[in-house]
Amino acid sequence: MNPNEDQFDIAGQPLIILTGPTAVGKTALSVALAKRIGGEIISADSMQVYRGMDIGSAKVTEEERQGVPHHLIDVLDPEDEFNVVLFQKMAMKAIREILSRGRYPILVGGTGFYIQSVLYNIDFTENHEDGVLRRNLEELANREGNEAVHKLLEEKDPASAAAIHPNNLKRTIRALEYFNQTGEKISEHNAREREKTSVWNSACFVLTDDRRCLYERIDRRVDKMISNGLVGEVRELKRKGCRRDMVSMQGLGYKEILDYLDSRCTLEEAVYTVKRDSRHFAKRQLTWFRREKDVIWLDRTKLKTDEEILNCIMEILRQKGIAGAGT
Repeated sequence: MNPNEDQFDIAGQPLIILTGPTAVGKTALSVALAKRIGGEIISADSMQVYRGMDIGSAKVTEEERQGVPHHLIDVLDPEDEFNVVLFQKMAMKAIREILSRGRYPILVGGTGFYIQSVLYNIDFTENHEDGVLRRNLEELANREGNEAVHKLLEEKDPASAAAIHPNNLKRTIRALEYFNQTGEKISEHNAREREKTSVWNSACFVLTDDRRCLYERIDRRVDKMISNGLVGEVRELKRKGCRRDMVSMQGLGYKEILDYLDSRCTLEEAVYTVKRDSRHFAKRQLTWFRREKDVIWLDRTKLKTDEEILNCIMEILRQKGIAGAGT
């Protein structure tokens, strides 16, 4: 494992992925796996990348890391933009560095599209921004609201419109720019890219659990976030200038607590919404993973302990010639 810094050929390189719905227990298992095989963890999480957003993102603590190196955590400020293109670039850099040290990269998180971007080396074809079109669309949003711009996308590219929230003005505009510049729907481009076959020597594990147990874990996690000081964390972010329209504040737990701090709802209502939307999110994640090809399911209803799950992972890695034998 000695990829060249300038010409990084990923063909045949080892890549281990551990994914699954929120609150299923990926963190502890990934650390145990990394310690077992001599691995380093790359976070595939859209929120843990931000400094000062620890409680609401369930960010892995120093104690939980147990000395295992973690990458793509605390590398951006909340006002910074973060998207799949930037994630892919940062993750590939981290993987190259991990491999150069003779260690194994373990991509861990629940953001399916981020994982896909690395696993299939998706080409997002970043075109230059169309300044005139962008300004016109931003002015339209200012006059008539984000929904007006989103409606334009619905007309040009319904599939992208369905995948992009109307409040995510930047992604909406980006999709319209792509269509305007290429004449192709960005949803069709991305779908074609997702059909690629991975050239890594990879193993993609999806950790899952009984739905009732998973929902109970989600509820307990949200209660713990509140008791650990989520309201104070969001209050401090607000004091520093974080607003609801920022990408960083779109994460579950942040926008709802902001609504409470802005007196749009009670704390009880905000907590209820976080729990409900987290359960819905977990359901969507599982739907996404079921559509994926070449994934290996790890079911907690059948493998009762993390040690059993870890032993199962190790056997599959040995069969694939990843991570040596007997470690």
